[in-house]
Amino acid sequence: MHAITISQPGGPEVLVWTEVPDPVPAEGEVLVEVVASAVNRADLLQRQGFYDPPPGASPYPGLECSGRIAALGPGVSGWAVGDEVCALLAGGGYAEKVAVPVGQLLPVPDGMDLVTAAALPEATSTVWSNVFMIAHLRPGETLLVHGGASGIGTMAIQLAKAVGAKVAVTAGDPEKLARCAELGADILIDYREQDFVEEIRKATDGAGVDVILDIVGAKYLDRNVQTLAVNGRLAVIGLQGGIKGQLNLATLLTKRGAVTATSLRARPLGEKAAIVAAVREHVWPLIAAGRVRAVVDRTLPMQDAAEAHRVLESGTHVGKILLIAPQASDQASPRT
Repeated sequence: MHAITISQPGGPEVLVWTEVPDPVPAEGEVLVEVVASAVNRADLLQRQGFYDPPPGASPYPGLECSGRIAALGPGVSGWAVGDEVCALLAGGGYAEKVAVPVGQLLPVPDGMDLVTAAALPEATSTVWSNVFMIAHLRPGETLLVHGGASGIGTMAIQLAKAVGAKVAVTAGDPEKLARCAELGADILIDYREQDFVEEIRKATDGAGVDVILDIVGAKYLDRNVQTLAVNGRLAVIGLQGGIKGQLNLATLLTKRGAVTATSLRARPLGEKAAIVAAVREHVWPLIAAGRVRAVVDRTLPMQDAAEAHRVLESGTHVGKILLIAPQASDQASPRT
């Protein structure tokens, strides 16, 4: 098969479409013939040499994919060759084939085409596990999403609205904020021109927000805590603003607040399987009913992964960037 390999740590130009050995599904795995994958910020970090795959994972980038089951490994039941699926991966999505633990497989949601389904596994798993399984967002509460126009952000807006929460977002320009509003965001903050702490204070009459989903990390840590409501929960899922920050514990104590920080890629298989099962139970019906959708900024041939990385780094996209495998060139264009 062919896959995108990383010739050496560096810029997008180090991503090379290369012939490599076919993967072989192990016990409890299936082999998926990839139709599409999606680009995530973790892929950029891996390309730069800052985020190695977990032990035993594929060395190729790509944390999610969609495709068709090509073979079943030993001990697999409940799936059949030819089934159309999407999958959460620890790596290997930028390839023509990938071996996937069976607990990380999902059926393509009713009413969605196979290409678009590649935009779902990472975003839905990240949002559901952090916002709902850990931070326990409830109807009537307010969620603040930093990076509301990202793949994670666009999914978080929709899922929060679907369960009856109010949503505030930050984004870097009016056009992105308008797209967030179209998805249901109630409070729109341009972080380049406005102080989100002050804007949240005004919008909530000083009460603050109940849950924050944060991709920034250290740069926003203290300000996020200031923005929390009493009994508020901060979920840190990214470190774009650094890894070390100062936290006023007195403020956190006064608010009776909680701070959690999680990653998804290196979790044990059992934890990932539990998250994927929860996503299938709670999120898939919302997608099938048309209440939640994948937001796709653009699609590119998988061989052009370097260009996809440039687009993601530029920050001009809204939603997900998909990579289409060569054998999927006859697939229907995804909906946005």
